[in-house]
Amino acid sequence: MIYEDIVKKAAQAAKKINKNAIEEHLAVEFDIEGEGEGAFYVELDKGKADVQPYEYYDCDCSIRGGADVIMDLIAGKLDATVAYLQGKFRVEGDFDKAIAFAKAVKNVVAPKAPQKKAAAKKSPAKSAAGKTAKKSPAKSAAGKAAKK
Repeated sequence: MIYEDIVKKAAQAAKKINKNAIEEHLAVEFDIEGEGEGAFYVELDKGKADVQPYEYYDCDCSIRGGADVIMDLIAGKLDATVAYLQGKFRVEGDFDKAIAFAKAVKNVVAPKAPQKKAAAKKSPAKSAAGKTAKKSPAKSAAGKAAKK
């Protein structure tokens, strides 16, 4: 995967991030190591996500790792805590901001599913005489015994 493709895919994935999960400005720089090497940043602010193919010198934190790991992280397909503990990526800077970013991408906004209509209620069966049939509750053995 080449760097330009990674940035494009990151921009598409960032559109789905739950931006309302972030209450303040957050800028995360991603440093890709290996194939597709380069840096880009994701900035979340006021309900918007901006992805740019540059370094962000005043970023809150930077995340370093391979392209596949970073793309899965941004897309919300990767449990950031588990991946971090497994050493799949490194964090530099404000670790709390990295956690906030991970929570925002974990809560990726899913497309709205079409709502199903509620099933129509069936009316009780009518007897041959046209009256609604009623079921009488069965008397329990304990209830009969109590009356005696």
